[in-house]
Amino acid sequence: MKNEKNKLDNIDLKILNELQSNSDITNVQLAKIVKISPPSCLRRVKSLKDKNLILGYNAIVNPEFLGFKVIVFAYVGLESQAEIDLKTFENYISNFPEVRECHMLVGEVDFLLKIVTKDWDDFQFFLTNNLTQAPKVSNVKTSLNIRSVKNLPGIPFETMI
Repeated sequence: MKNEKNKLDNIDLKILNELQSNSDITNVQLAKIVKISPPSCLRRVKSLKDKNLILGYNAIVNPEFLGFKVIVFAYVGLESQAEIDLKTFENYISNFPEVRECHMLVGEVDFLLKIVTKDWDDFQFFLTNNLTQAPKVSNVKTSLNIRSVKNLPGIPFETMI
């Protein structure tokens, strides 16, 4: 991906930054912000999508408003770090919508999961009936999120522009 970065100019980076922070923006508004014509802007956005630099768009939904009040981070250790066991766990855990993020780590834990549920009972059910039952899981440690003070999507474009 580093080669792709080298092919991007400041306008491309500004487009990506703006779309990351405001995916609702119109092409005309985006073109005005990055100081190019709307047709040129549209071509650049299409090119960024074609290069897989833009993977998609989504709305950020208020989980509490919809009744999802519990966010737990689970640290999962496996019995083995053989590639087949790692893949088996990844495939298994991808079936559960409660798991919103899954990161394989280097260090004391094999995986970090972000789990979102409506309440503590739903989380406990998920933990005891699904997560601890996953193939090759040797241990699970959890931390309940009390509050989130920073939750930014994407990458820090500010360090590049």
